[in-house]
Amino acid sequence: MSPVLADVLLVTALIGALALVHRPLGDYMAAVYSSKKHLRVERWIYRSVGANPDTEMRWPAYLRGVLAFSAVSVLFLYLLQRVQDKLPLSLGFKPITPDQAFNTAVSFVSNTNWQSYSGEAAMSHVTQTAGLAVQNFVSAAVGIAVAVALVRGFARSRTGDLGNFWADLVRGVVRILVPISVVAAVILIAAGAIQNFGDIHTITTLTGDKQAISPGAVASQEAIKDLGTNGGGFFNANSAHPFENPNGFTNLLEIFLLLVIPFSLPRTFGKMVGNVKQGYAIVAAMGIIWFLGVVAVTWIEYAHPGTASQIAGGSMEGKEQRFGEGPSSLFAVSTTMTSTGSVNSFHDSFQGLSGGVLLLGMMLGEIAPGGVGSGLYGMLIMAIIAVFLAGLMVGRTPEYLGKKIGTREIKLAACYILITPALVLIGTAVAMALPDGKDAMTNVGAHGFSEVLYAYTSASNNNGSAFAGFGANTEFFNTTLGLCMALGRFLPMVFVLALAGSLAEQKPIPATAGTLRTEKPLFTGLLVGAIMIITGLTFFPALALGPLAEGLAT
Repeated sequence: MSPVLADVLLVTALIGALALVHRPLGDYMAAVYSSKKHLRVERWIYRSVGANPDTEMRWPAYLRGVLAFSAVSVLFLYLLQRVQDKLPLSLGFKPITPDQAFNTAVSFVSNTNWQSYSGEAAMSHVTQTAGLAVQNFVSAAVGIAVAVALVRGFARSRTGDLGNFWADLVRGVVRILVPISVVAAVILIAAGAIQNFGDIHTITTLTGDKQAISPGAVASQEAIKDLGTNGGGFFNANSAHPFENPNGFTNLLEIFLLLVIPFSLPRTFGKMVGNVKQGYAIVAAMGIIWFLGVVAVTWIEYAHPGTASQIAGGSMEGKEQRFGEGPSSLFAVSTTMTSTGSVNSFHDSFQGLSGGVLLLGMMLGEIAPGGVGSGLYGMLIMAIIAVFLAGLMVGRTPEYLGKKIGTREIKLAACYILITPALVLIGTAVAMALPDGKDAMTNVGAHGFSEVLYAYTSASNNNGSAFAGFGANTEFFNTTLGLCMALGRFLPMVFVLALAGSLAEQKPIPATAGTLRTEKPLFTGLLVGAIMIITGLTFFPALALGPLAEGLAT
């Protein structure tokens, strides 16, 4: 079988699996967040934190819950890293330095999972499991909760109530993330991933050198790492490490896990607003952008432009021989378009234009299909912008799902869109203007600029992947990237929840003959076009200085 045919069958199998679970998982999540009943374990959690799950919250109270929980999580994870040498199962590792502990704490709480450390050489078993893995669950649940609050804003009328943050958070963990992760972890263990709390093993290699092999609870962390679109690997090599990703089957499983919830949430949206066709329009826009990204990167990598790649006969530098160009490209596009950040190959080694596509996937706002929760609410914000643009073209007041998109709504949507580009471009400009940025680059010219641009794009969009040649473990980058991760995660949530509250207070507007049919393919095309135009106008100059210049020069 030719590699190209194998890659086509691989993508077809992945799309088929996602389509198969789209409806049942989407319906199940809609039922979870619409239920009035509480499980016994959930009631125990509510009592332990002093929360009343039946109390409805308006958007300011919902936001306070999100921010308070996240702030406490940052503090706990920071302290855990600083005292890990005094805890059991420390493996002899020293405490993490203050700037790196801050960066890592913000990274995992913001669902970014940017790593400026080698997990197997820095983090103890307790830090990995009680700290990082726990945040993989709860940070993902926070993202889903905010998305559900926005959906309720569309579904409800004449009320400012958006549900209860604590109930949404706990249900997301207990009823969705934990059950699926347990099943996925068992499958990963059966397929060869490791799961233990053993001591570090020192072995002698074939060349006579000594090498330390770190064990750990890898399979369980790997499952939620991908399912929650977190991305932080147990090992520095992430999903390129055979203990995390043993073979081709697990590689496909991990791609499936990082896509399954984001691609199913539009169905949840459609069910909760009472019109599943609206969900189909959203998921179609997500799927089109994702598929075009996969085709573009795979084609460029197989074409391997450039003298060095042509002499070598392929673009395999930085890629796993076990997987090859096709599965590596599929993984790379999926991880950069879902705010996951886990990698099975070095993005720094991709072709210049391929790196540009990966950057563009993050610059779109990671909405195709995006992170768990964040992808859906990001796409719904873009849908509001698309409806507004359509209204301008025909001279009608824009409406979406029976809600009028007025001055307040469009201002909130615009503020949401402007946050991450500001963080990316300002952060990159400051880094390039200071010696710290230039010292961190291992390459010069366009590719070196791309390393810095990628870092701030990844941090601000809560992705977490990096061009591997970039040396980010400095006080400057640990601090500035940490701030970008925090602001890029929580400032958009402020505007999303404010928008949800504004929509929930409105009286529904009946559809007329002039109402834009947002469940039709025409709207899907308009939505995709609006996304590409807005992103292009924002980031094209920066892309022209980096990956486009590099790609055109090869």
